[in-house]
Amino acid sequence: MSDKDFETIRRLQAERNAASSGKKGSNAFDPSTQRTDTSTKASLTESFDTELYERAAVDKFAGYNTSIAINDDDDDNQDADELNGRRLVGQYTATKAQINEFAGGDTEEADILMGREKQAQIASRETDYQKRRFQRGPLTPTRADPFAANSQAGVPSEGLSYKEIMQTREVEREEARIAKLIAEKEANGETGAVVEHRPTLRDTPDKENSEAGSTVDVATGRKRKNRWGAETEPVADGETNGAVEKKKKTSKWDEPAPPVKPKARRWDVVPAAGGATPAVAAGLATPMHASQVGFMPFGGDFRNAPLSDEALDMMLPSEGYKILEPPPGYEPTRVAPSGLVPPTPGIYGGFMMQAPQSNSMMGKQLPTEIPGVGDLQFFKAEDMAYFGKLVDGADEDQMTVEELKERKIMRLLLKVKNGTPAMRKTALRQLTDSARQFGAGPLFNQILPLLMEKTLEDQERHLLVKVIDRILYKLDELVRPFVHKILVVIEPLLIDVDYYARVEGREIISNLSKAAGLAHMISTMRPDIDHPDEYVRNTTARAFAVVASALGIPSLLPFLRAVCKSKRSWAARHTGVKIVQQIPILLGCAVLPHLRGLVECIAGNLNDEQPRVRTVTSLALAALAEASNPYGIDSFEVILHPLWTGARKQRGKSLTSFLKAVGYLIPLMDDEYATYYTTQITEILLREFSSPDEEMKKVVLKVVSQCAQTKGVKGKFLIDKMLDEFFKAFWVRRMALDKRMSKEVIQTTFDLGQKVGVSEIVERTVGNLKDENEAYRKMSIETIEKVISSLGAASINDDLEKRLVDGTLTTFQDQSVEDELILNGVGTIFNSLGPRIDVYLPQIISSILWRLNNKQASVRMQAADLISRITVVMRVCGRDDLMSKLSVILYEYLGEEYPEVLGSILGALRSIVSVVGLESMKPPVRDLLPRLTPILRNRHEKVQENTIDLVGRIADRGADLVPPKEWMRICFELLDMLKAHKKGIRRAANNTFGFIAKAIGPQDVLNTLLNNLRVQERQSRVCTAVAIGIVAETCGPYTVLPALMNEYRVPELNVQNGVLKSLSFLFEYIGEMAKDYVYAITPLLEDALIDRDQVHRQTAAAVVKHIALGVVGLGCEDAMVCIEPAMKTCADDLAAASSQSRLAQPLRNEPSCHRQGHRSY
Repeated sequence: MSDKDFETIRRLQAERNAASSGKKGSNAFDPSTQRTDTSTKASLTESFDTELYERAAVDKFAGYNTSIAINDDDDDNQDADELNGRRLVGQYTATKAQINEFAGGDTEEADILMGREKQAQIASRETDYQKRRFQRGPLTPTRADPFAANSQAGVPSEGLSYKEIMQTREVEREEARIAKLIAEKEANGETGAVVEHRPTLRDTPDKENSEAGSTVDVATGRKRKNRWGAETEPVADGETNGAVEKKKKTSKWDEPAPPVKPKARRWDVVPAAGGATPAVAAGLATPMHASQVGFMPFGGDFRNAPLSDEALDMMLPSEGYKILEPPPGYEPTRVAPSGLVPPTPGIYGGFMMQAPQSNSMMGKQLPTEIPGVGDLQFFKAEDMAYFGKLVDGADEDQMTVEELKERKIMRLLLKVKNGTPAMRKTALRQLTDSARQFGAGPLFNQILPLLMEKTLEDQERHLLVKVIDRILYKLDELVRPFVHKILVVIEPLLIDVDYYARVEGREIISNLSKAAGLAHMISTMRPDIDHPDEYVRNTTARAFAVVASALGIPSLLPFLRAVCKSKRSWAARHTGVKIVQQIPILLGCAVLPHLRGLVECIAGNLNDEQPRVRTVTSLALAALAEASNPYGIDSFEVILHPLWTGARKQRGKSLTSFLKAVGYLIPLMDDEYATYYTTQITEILLREFSSPDEEMKKVVLKVVSQCAQTKGVKGKFLIDKMLDEFFKAFWVRRMALDKRMSKEVIQTTFDLGQKVGVSEIVERTVGNLKDENEAYRKMSIETIEKVISSLGAASINDDLEKRLVDGTLTTFQDQSVEDELILNGVGTIFNSLGPRIDVYLPQIISSILWRLNNKQASVRMQAADLISRITVVMRVCGRDDLMSKLSVILYEYLGEEYPEVLGSILGALRSIVSVVGLESMKPPVRDLLPRLTPILRNRHEKVQENTIDLVGRIADRGADLVPPKEWMRICFELLDMLKAHKKGIRRAANNTFGFIAKAIGPQDVLNTLLNNLRVQERQSRVCTAVAIGIVAETCGPYTVLPALMNEYRVPELNVQNGVLKSLSFLFEYIGEMAKDYVYAITPLLEDALIDRDQVHRQTAAAVVKHIALGVVGLGCEDAMVCIEPAMKTCADDLAAASSQSRLAQPLRNEPSCHRQGHRSY
């Protein structure tokens, strides 16, 4: 065929395809989806490769750039985008804030090591509120001690007095008030009223003259010389005292257009002397003269660095040279020689070797060893600010006593903070013993700044707090001038997230108050009661509560009365009431003797003019009522009327606190009053059911729960007035998504169910079991499970029962994630129905079998777990046939590959074995046990525990149904179980040894166990000894003791120690039966007590102790006396055997009626 024929065929095909593609719904060839480039297709008329050779009419480089632009600029694009110097297309890019965020913001890849270091720091876990402790500034000045001896004598003491501190606080409050007024006026646009004076003279620089090197003041006409190199311009005095006039805003259209610079094209650029190696002075703003090149320092970064001692030792011989110590106070000159230009990185030309980094080049950033301290565990960069004096190399012979004392304290604190445990223990003891010699000032001036460090970690804070706790006992009254400093550092611990940190803070403040006394604590903390900062007032209130718990509430009550009735400041009243609130939180029911006095302190604040005072007062009453429950209603009589009146008047947050107080007071009342107040408060509760405030919802739920628990409230009242509205307001899907709120709703529903009954709650929640929201279904089944497990299912009728079972199965089958909560609910509901569940069992078993075949391991595991939970109710219903079918199916699933699922299957089999019995078990036990033997090698804890439990049940109840050889194989497998990490597995294995020994006799089992005493692993030997003791208890000591005593003759230390340990457990288990064997074992113990090995003697002493405890009062004193000489030679183990000696001595002094037939010693 010719080329013409090919073209004709190609044209006809294109026409046919175009016609067919135009039809609607046609699946014919679409040319738009095909490639149009035919350059890679081989032609029938061309025999050469078109990938390598060009064709006449086709350019294979079409669509590609054939040149590379200079500086990544494309001339064609520039020419197209620019016309006469102006861009025709707008250029858009990210804002500067976004670029900075990508460069160093949240999108930056996190440093793992730095993240771990920051996580260990306390400040990284604190909230913004807790970080306000750093805003209190440096440590407060030292306070004067008015109770010191020199103060009593009239000698002026160091530190600020109480009067000066109160004056300072007054100034701070006034400054805070004025700052608040200024901020409010600025926010309201009244800035002009605040500024009383505006300056008229300003220094306005002239642009033209500033470029020429001078500045002209426009207002004065005075020309000032602008000195070259000056960093800042002088500012007029008037400009610093007033507000600066805003610069007039100008538009870009008001400025003349700048002259358009011609765009430089790459063909117009003169070739630059660029290369792979940068030339000298490349990249500098000002070109360098050729004469300056020789003066440039080369390699000044590391070649001119000072040489270390290691480098000098390598360069110079060790003999003939001596390293001279620089004189004290010598500082080498660090100024660069004149005439040299400072080195600029990256401007040197020529080839340079890449020198490897070393410690000498990097320099010693941190010291590795502190003089007089030794090797530390770590030394951080932040420690140099506090312990830098220890490495300055100063001559201690020239120092004063105070400086030497300061350095001594530094060394001890550094050992405590960064040292090893042994070093820390020694340093802590030295600090404690020498606290009074060091003095309170030098100690606290170094300890407290360390505690204020922002990079402090938990361990370091714990150690430093321990130092303060220890030295407080020694310093006693000397600590008074530093009480406020200590409180500033320790008070933040009272609001820490960590419970143990809060306990440490309370302990320190308690000891501090006992050392300083109540009067000094009050005078020190009084100025902070009305502090402008709420954080300071909050921590001060908590500290006062700790002082009250340490020194007694009655001693603090007069001060609290005065503070709560303060007329000068509402902040003082607020803090006083908060102190009363924190006392019951801290002391609990210990406030009962002082309840009336505390209530009277804050009774008048319920009607305070400040809403915050009223709110905290009601919260304090709620805390007092909660702590005194169920007593103390008589003490609250004075506040019942104002509290109830306020609850009916208040709205918003104040109503929340008032409702909370009423809710805690109702359980304290008599039945008649509780019923009346519940009836009255129901109106408010029903109104607030629809409140959008989360805090109000929590309080309302708590009050409803408390009202339902009151004895005087009847279930009919709750059903008629509250139940429907409660379910309408709180049983919604949105509640199920909030875990905290869902828990509150479930608990409140449970409390209501205790009064209204099971059927009322189940009737209203059973429909939710088929809801499409899984969280809502879980919330419903958890509520039903709690109510039914508490009250039973007897009151559920037949119709409700059908809906309940149907909904429970639906919830169980529609799980997206298998949850233990649903499994517990299903098991509880089915078991509570009892025989009534019989008609539903085929459907339940069908669902279980279907889920046992599921491809997801978690589904299979949950199905097996459900079997183990319903076997008891299946036995009650008499459905042994279903359990036999289930056991056969579970037997077939013993080859499960997932250990979690296999453990659940074994647990289900164990439950069936426990219920059905071994005789009627299918498959038979003789077939089941051989399948369990290889499973014992599985190292998964769940599999091990369930397997051993199942084997133990078989060995206990049907050992004769299995051949003895199979039991011996299991014995050998059980030896590996003695190495398990979980204690329950080891305990079950030891008990199983006893069951097997009882079934097949102790000889073979004992032989296996005695051979295991030769292993090297101590835990296995100890468990073997325990198993031998169990075998002796099960089969009788006479079957085990001969073999043990014979095994003791083996000259191997591990075996002999194992025998003694077995004897110890044996005599501990058999108790009084030891009287028949004490004389046979005495020679062995006499030999063991004089052995060379200390552990051997200690174990023998433990055997003696258990024998003595077992035979007390049974007339075996002569055997104990025979052992006593050997015990005296064992000086190292005398303490371990002291209990035996204390027992033997009274026996010898008892009346002869207890020692018939024996000699008296």
